[in-house]
Amino acid sequence: MNGALLIGGATSDAGKSMIVTGLCRALARQGVRVAPFKAQNMSNNSAITRDGGEIGRAQALQAFACGLEPSTRFNPVLLKPGSDRRSHVVVRGRPDGQIGAADYATRRAQLLGVVTDELASLRADFDVVICEGAGSIAEINLRGSDIANMGLAQAASMPVIVVSDIDRGGSLAHLFGTTAVLDADDQSLVAGYLINKFRGDPGLLAPGLDQLRALTGRPTYGVVPFASGIWIDAEDSLSVAVGRRVGPSADDGRRVRLSVAAIRLPRISNSTDVEALACEPGVDVTWVDDASAVAAADIAIVPGTRATVSDLAWLRSRGIDAALRTRAERGRPIIGICGGYQMLARAIVDDVESGSGRVDGLGLLDMTIRFDTDKITRQVTGHADTAAGRVPIRGYEIHHGRVADSADDPWIAQGHNEIKEGSVRGGIRGTHWHGLLENDAFRRDILTTLAAEAGKPDFDVAPDTSVAAIRTAQVDLIADLLTHHVDLDALLHLIDTGAQAAVPTITHALTR
Repeated sequence: MNGALLIGGATSDAGKSMIVTGLCRALARQGVRVAPFKAQNMSNNSAITRDGGEIGRAQALQAFACGLEPSTRFNPVLLKPGSDRRSHVVVRGRPDGQIGAADYATRRAQLLGVVTDELASLRADFDVVICEGAGSIAEINLRGSDIANMGLAQAASMPVIVVSDIDRGGSLAHLFGTTAVLDADDQSLVAGYLINKFRGDPGLLAPGLDQLRALTGRPTYGVVPFASGIWIDAEDSLSVAVGRRVGPSADDGRRVRLSVAAIRLPRISNSTDVEALACEPGVDVTWVDDASAVAAADIAIVPGTRATVSDLAWLRSRGIDAALRTRAERGRPIIGICGGYQMLARAIVDDVESGSGRVDGLGLLDMTIRFDTDKITRQVTGHADTAAGRVPIRGYEIHHGRVADSADDPWIAQGHNEIKEGSVRGGIRGTHWHGLLENDAFRRDILTTLAAEAGKPDFDVAPDTSVAAIRTAQVDLIADLLTHHVDLDALLHLIDTGAQAAVPTITHALTR
């Protein structure tokens, strides 16, 4: 086999990333040589490959599900929104300028060539390539410049399965309408459907699926049950909604708990950094956007952002800067990560990302940040001194800003040359490293310290929480769900035989 399948969405946030992850894991467990692919991702959640390339975080997780190292081959085009109208472009893992909606069409031919070449290369090297679409495949106003959904499917002559999130309602209409609004050529590639996040009795849904098949001529390949335990490495925007709790249920029997306010910045990036804290029993992480929540929490997190200066202005407009200053005066813990770390500086000099020049930072750390045109993208290793001794740590960096000078103590040491990284000043800590809190021994030690600083010295850190084990368990859970509730043999047959030619075009149904 050298086949491919596109998992498209009836809507955004339908669960495409989850379905692709589960299919990759389920097929890999059967001995299929499988690889993930997303031609074009639009996300500020990214990961770094071994050679310093930048790809979507979801594709890194999907590679993990396949048993593969993350590679820029799996996500050749990444768009990172810096504003509502312009995005930074990453091609084959490297920065490639900026792009706006109006000028996107001029780059389509070049980018289409990039993604089709990469997909063809993957199909030559693997038995199966499971491709993830972007948003909804029914965005017909964008069809002329599409390289991630039906445009990719047409270029690669591969079948498409459309996923709908039934938990949000309207799935049968979404699936029918999504198919019907496509032109005849695109409809011919839509081979069938998947229902995602179903609650209740499947028998009540079955007549609707039968009617959907009668209307469209296409089968539903599976109904995937709702699973509340799937949350780690979340990429969809709904996962970082204000007021949303990150992680599993709080009902774990812990008497003393730590509350974490993760500030939901408008251009938040790598929001998954806080998930490592949410893995810990007794730690409650919530996305917030108001000063009172920041003031009340035991720990405040200022996460990464794709627009440091702009999001700093937003933070001030919400009064969150005053809440952070009050926390600092009282010695209550604050952690800044990447862009959030930069905001804590006394000054930011940015002629690159925002073009704002010198801007006053929050002044909670005694340092200056200067932006450079060269972007740092790399995996990093180092060590940290903990109560249990020196422990190895690892993470990754994605940033233009550099620490130009600092009078604060370093947080960690990087590499064999003992290069100092990060800052500590009272209860305030910051680092450019993403993924730092995924280091289990380091996280346990810092949580013990943070709990004491928050006035909760009796907080008992779990001795055995493993973020890597939780990630593995969740990927296996998704694969188990798909193995039991999706007709994988039928999907493999579809992949092997290619796009169907006998599926009907839906025209008459629209005039009934």
